[in-house]
Amino acid sequence: MKFYTYLLAFSMAAIAQVSAKETVDNHCGVAELKCPAVVDKKLPAVKDMLTWDQQQRVIGFRNDYRSYKGDVFKAGNPQHLPKALKDLSHVSYDYNGQKYTLNEYIKRNNVAGMLVIKDGKIVWEFYGKGNNNTTLWTSRSVGKSVVSTLVGIALKEGKIASLDDLIVKYNPDVKGTAWENVTIRQLLQHTSGVEWGEDYTDPKSDFAQLTQCEAGQVAYDCVNKLVKSPTRKAYAKPGQAWSYSSGGAWLLGDTLEKATGMSLAAYLQEKIWQPDGMVRDGVWHSYATGKHDVGAHGFNATLEDWGKFGLLVANNGVLPDGTKILPDNWVKDAGTWNKAKNSVTVKHPDGSYGYEWWNNSVPANYQGHYTDRLKSNETLWALGIFGQVIMVNQKENLVIVQWSVWPKAEPSFDKEPLETALMFNAIADKL
Repeated sequence: MKFYTYLLAFSMAAIAQVSAKETVDNHCGVAELKCPAVVDKKLPAVKDMLTWDQQQRVIGFRNDYRSYKGDVFKAGNPQHLPKALKDLSHVSYDYNGQKYTLNEYIKRNNVAGMLVIKDGKIVWEFYGKGNNNTTLWTSRSVGKSVVSTLVGIALKEGKIASLDDLIVKYNPDVKGTAWENVTIRQLLQHTSGVEWGEDYTDPKSDFAQLTQCEAGQVAYDCVNKLVKSPTRKAYAKPGQAWSYSSGGAWLLGDTLEKATGMSLAAYLQEKIWQPDGMVRDGVWHSYATGKHDVGAHGFNATLEDWGKFGLLVANNGVLPDGTKILPDNWVKDAGTWNKAKNSVTVKHPDGSYGYEWWNNSVPANYQGHYTDRLKSNETLWALGIFGQVIMVNQKENLVIVQWSVWPKAEPSFDKEPLETALMFNAIADKL
């Protein structure tokens, strides 16, 4: 079946409600939202997101919350992170026989924002390309790691009884589809065995069709039909093979919302955003405002709040008041790389993927010099296309956040992701 019959043209003038009580104001974004200080007047067309040029990508990523419908998650009592700033400008790494400093790394990797948190304090921060501490930058697939963490909270609360429950228990709509015998754990690990084309360069791929659905006005129905189509087949038994799937991640978010009875934004606000003292309001890209937010991406927040989220994970989900919102061993389990076919590679022989967190350690077959501070079994990487990163290492008590606009959505592990691993290792070694 071809799904283009479901794809509708996007019109900025037709953006609907942001939630039941919040409407769009194109001068700053969302009414009742604390508006970021930087507002671009002309926004690139979201239907062309995968083919934006570099400048369009900068504008698009910091205005994602204006370009789509969205649900606001409100800050409560903001608690800024303390600062103990250090000069890291001369920290360097070796790549392909050349030495590069942090400043050179920023230029080479089109970094638009970067934050280093050591021992709970901001030790270095950088804003580029017109961004500042009020900018709401979009997560791309870093949002998957946020959803994963919300799943952990729902598990501890009993809203989800077990990760080994079939998703049909919470999401009856998958009955009779290729997803019917898939568990929540398998959605977290991307081992559903259900076909999904994630190719960002193919305009006919499933992911490209998803972006076209998002550019229309009936996004939920469009994506729901795309993901749950009766023509979608399984290529392997659940749990046997790993294949990265934004379709499966969307379905995980949809299932979580049905299990909790809350949108992702509302659940995030209640369980993390306000109790953890996040500093500013954020917006989650919504397919049905007040009801359904995007499980695969669409989390928009400030650089400091990205960092505070990473720090919450580093602290095993312990809030400032001492309440622990994640199950015991959740963070360790989330970073236990699955051994399914395709997850184990020459570059990452211990596995590539956990509970929607990546293993982006320096590849095992890398021949260059580096200090292996961020070991693969100790480091979680939330990664989004075009260079969005939250790195969490509990042993080093270190969180590093990066916003970027890489030229390619998903470069080889030998290119920008490798440089990122090398640079972050060098920073960890310096600190």
